[in-house]
Amino acid sequence: MSKLLLVGHGDTVLNSAERLWGETDVELGTVGLRQAERLRDRLAAQRIDVIYSSNLQRALATAKTIASRHQLKVITCPELREINFGKFEGLTFQEIRQLYPEIAELWTNWSPQLEFPGGESVDELNTRVTRFLDRLKKHTPEETILIVAHSAPLRLIICHLLGIELWRWRQFRLGLASLSIVETYPQGAIVSLLNDTSHLG
Repeated sequence: MSKLLLVGHGDTVLNSAERLWGETDVELGTVGLRQAERLRDRLAAQRIDVIYSSNLQRALATAKTIASRHQLKVITCPELREINFGKFEGLTFQEIRQLYPEIAELWTNWSPQLEFPGGESVDELNTRVTRFLDRLKKHTPEETILIVAHSAPLRLIICHLLGIELWRWRQFRLGLASLSIVETYPQGAIVSLLNDTSHLG
């Protein structure tokens, strides 16, 4: 593969910092648009050969904002969508703890058996992420690839690239409008930047 720029989408009109919005297709808010513009400015001088994005609006708008400085088409990938939280969509963790205490306990303990009622399991998300990673195998080591997505799929991508147990995905914190950089080599991958939001001021 190559050098990967992993970008989290900006904040949404429905406050993604506090509430779970998985496959609910919410738009970027005013703050999120400003965050995307700051990412655009930060990456303006960075060579980028291809841009992949989740097809959810909040990621796609972030990707298109960055792409505007590079004359590149954004390739949308449903595999990069956020995990489907099912009945948890739109709830805070405190609300989940009150309504679904047993599932909240599994979540708190990072259980691999975690499955969101009416939504996806972590295994199902991982299957999607694996399909996306297969796409990257066609790229040459010289290419720089921008991937704009959501916290859960980005964290699983990092686990795969580093060759670590997938249950450790919860040990990476990737914030809104964050930038992480992973350089890939035949011997393995190196994380040279993780969850950087210095461009947000």
